[in-house]
Amino acid sequence: MLRISKLTDYGIVLLVHFARETKGATLNAREMALATELPLPVVSKMLKSLSSAALLASQRGSRGGYQLERNPAEISVAEIIEALEGPIALMDCVAGPGHCDQEGHCSLRTPWQRINRAVQTTLREVTLADLAMDAGPGSRPSPTFALA
Repeated sequence: MLRISKLTDYGIVLLVHFARETKGATLNAREMALATELPLPVVSKMLKSLSSAALLASQRGSRGGYQLERNPAEISVAEIIEALEGPIALMDCVAGPGHCDQEGHCSLRTPWQRINRAVQTTLREVTLADLAMDAGPGSRPSPTFALA
């Protein structure tokens, strides 16, 4: 089974929550933890990571917090995963030259590269706006996103 990490899952949950808020809404870690029912330390860590990845903008001060850096329709699921986990590579051989000891004589490298490109293409086609819309009006996104 292919899975993204739990922290990336939580990062996506947080971003979906931002995407469902009023455009330009600024939310702090405590508000996000309450809204998503995720532990505050995890939320704080993920908000910093998402800010470092330029997916969220941070504002300091008494009315500070975080807000989406761009329109949710401009942020792909692939971009989120890559920001939090690194390049999307299903197998070592598709991560680039020198990552697999068998790459010089493996007959499966080309098919795995084709499969990896298909997965990447699909993840680039799905946006944060799509995830927010699929959650449905009034629903709270839950941390269950996984590739299976």
